[in-house]
Amino acid sequence: MDSFEFSKIAAAVLLALLVIVGARTYIQSHHPHYDEAAGYQLPAPPPEEAAPAAGAAAEKAPAFNPAEVVGLLKTAKPDAGKQAFGKCMSCHTADKAAASKAGPNLWNVVNRKLGGRDDFKGYSDQMKAKGGEWTFEHLAGFLHSPKTYLPGTKMGFAGVTKPQELADIIAYIRTLADSPAPLPN
Repeated sequence: MDSFEFSKIAAAVLLALLVIVGARTYIQSHHPHYDEAAGYQLPAPPPEEAAPAAGAAAEKAPAFNPAEVVGLLKTAKPDAGKQAFGKCMSCHTADKAAASKAGPNLWNVVNRKLGGRDDFKGYSDQMKAKGGEWTFEHLAGFLHSPKTYLPGTKMGFAGVTKPQELADIIAYIRTLADSPAPLPN
C-alpha cells in the first residue's frame, strides 16, 4: 500500500469520527435531556434507608478543629512550612519590603487586622467586614478551607487538609516578622 492509499484511509476514518462527534454534540446541545433518556433509572432508596448512610458518612469525616492545629504549633517545623509555603508564592510575597501581589504581602501577618494590609486593595467585602486579627486559630481555619471559613472570599486556594502541614505553614508564617508572635501555651 502506498502512502497515498494510506492517506485516503486515514482521512476517511477521521471524517467518520468527526461526523459521529459532531452529530452527538449537536444532539446534546439541542436536546439537554438526551443523556437522561438513555439507560435505566434506578429507583431512589426509601428515606429510612438513606438517612443512616448520610449519618455514617458524617461520622467518617471528622469536622476540622483549628485548636488541633494550634496545638501542633509547639512541635511544628518552620522549615517544612517554608517549603510548603512555596504554593502560596504565586499570589503572595513574604518579603518585608515587597509590595502585595495578587494577594496581600504576608510579612507580619500574625496578629495583623483581617483585611488590614494598606497596599492591598483586593480584599473581599466579607474579609473587610469580618473584623478581628489573624490569630493562629483564624489562620488555621482560613488556610484549611478559605471558601468554607469565609464564604465570599476572593482567595481561590482550595486549602491545606493535613493538620501537620498546616501547622508547619503557620509556624513558618509566624517567623515572617521582625518580632514573631509568641507561640500559644
